[in-house]
Amino acid sequence: MNFTDIFQFVIYFVLLILLIPVLGKFMTKVFKGDRHILSPALGWMERIIYRAGGIDPAKEDTWKRYALDLLIFNFIGFIVLFFLQLFQQYLPMNPGKLPGVRWHLAFNTAVSFITNTNWQSYSGETTLSYFVQMVGLTVQNFLSAATGIAVFLALVRGITRKSASSIGNFWVDMTRSTVYILLPLSVIMAVILVGQGVIQNFSSNIPVITLEGHSQIIPGGPVGSQVAIKQLGTNGGGFFGANSAHPFENPTPFSNFIEMLAILLIPAALTYVYGKMVGSEKEGWMIFTAMFLLLIAGLGIALYAEMSGVTMFHNHVLMEGKETRFGVPVSVLWSTVTTAASNGSVNSMMDSLSPVAGLVSMINIMLGEVVFGGVGSGMYGIIVFIILTVFIAGLMVGRTPEYQGKKIGAFEVQMSILAILAPSLVILLFSAVACVTEPGLAGLSSNGPHGLSQILYAFTSAAGNNGSAFAGLNANTVYYNLTLAAGMLIGRFGVIIPVLAIAGNMSGKKITPVSQGTFRTDNVLF
Repeated sequence: MNFTDIFQFVIYFVLLILLIPVLGKFMTKVFKGDRHILSPALGWMERIIYRAGGIDPAKEDTWKRYALDLLIFNFIGFIVLFFLQLFQQYLPMNPGKLPGVRWHLAFNTAVSFITNTNWQSYSGETTLSYFVQMVGLTVQNFLSAATGIAVFLALVRGITRKSASSIGNFWVDMTRSTVYILLPLSVIMAVILVGQGVIQNFSSNIPVITLEGHSQIIPGGPVGSQVAIKQLGTNGGGFFGANSAHPFENPTPFSNFIEMLAILLIPAALTYVYGKMVGSEKEGWMIFTAMFLLLIAGLGIALYAEMSGVTMFHNHVLMEGKETRFGVPVSVLWSTVTTAASNGSVNSMMDSLSPVAGLVSMINIMLGEVVFGGVGSGMYGIIVFIILTVFIAGLMVGRTPEYQGKKIGAFEVQMSILAILAPSLVILLFSAVACVTEPGLAGLSSNGPHGLSQILYAFTSAAGNNGSAFAGLNANTVYYNLTLAAGMLIGRFGVIIPVLAIAGNMSGKKITPVSQGTFRTDNVLF
């Protein structure tokens, strides 16, 4: 690593930490319904959405109603995106005259984008029209991210409310998250990215003759707007098949820096939001610290593995699968950050990482992507781990298991275990079946241990709603499109429903005052 790489690493983490309280304070006001800086400018949009949808923002629901609204909303999103793909040849803004997408690929893609996974078994520029990319994929990038934030808010209310029967209004949480947070940040980021050279147009593909005399197609498209929300919403789905390794999605070192910063910006700031909403900023910073230390540990191991070189190549650092405009260290930083969050975008090929660096990426996802994790999902995921830790540690030291003054009982523990086992089941069972069936083995580009890694990574990515891949696996088959889609659904809603159940059960409990017997969760020991 040279000085430039070290300087960029330092600036990245310092800027991230400095932005946490700034964005965190703003988001706290938004989620509490307080007046904030964007109220005069965008308040009309929030009110129009309520009026158009017949929503009473003052009405709150039980956890079962909240969950039902969430499931219905996401199902409608799935249906719309599925049929947009099937009939895209009849829709406008299709300059390439692309045909309708095959049913199993359309099914996989629709599931992928409503679950905030953004796994792509296709190459965007040759499969989907501009209309489907914008009206289908980009819209779901906003809504799936807002869904994650909504579940986090419902869980926070369940933890902090005393003897209540409601955990909030799903439609209000969705609207505020989209209108005041995701949309303004995306507009700002899109403008910055377009200024750096990320394309944003509606032109058709342009055939050109290269300096070598060969024919080449130069693609166009509304890329900047999709890249902004794909990063901020921890979605990760690229406009192009090469994702952020493509120069039209990520042309400069500065655009690369901004896109990496956007991956962790909201998930990190939500730790501060949590501290403010539970009445203990220290609690939020302790969660941030735990996440940050796990991130740094993984990054250090991956950097050492990549920078050590390979003996058979005289210990040279390998650039295969990496962009020369970014280099090895920054590519490793991206691979670690994108798998620590449920983002999944790439600026280098995961399949080209050294075995140990690839292992770090896989472990980041297997942890449940709680090392900051996805927008909202990382926080409700880590709280599930906290509940289990409080229960086990409390029993070990002879103290009543409680968290934030709420006693942790059998129901909370059962739901927490269910939330952890659901994605684990997908990883183990689905990978095992793929390894012993002909359709599962047919898509491999490598045999032996690396082939196992390709299969294991694919189902890990689906279960963790990450979306990145060890790119050697051909997943655009009926078998993989359907099994990966099932894995995404289980990994998303198999966690969300238990989390909402925990929120509903805890909201009805009384808050026990802090005493000498309280097991503290805001200190270094915890």
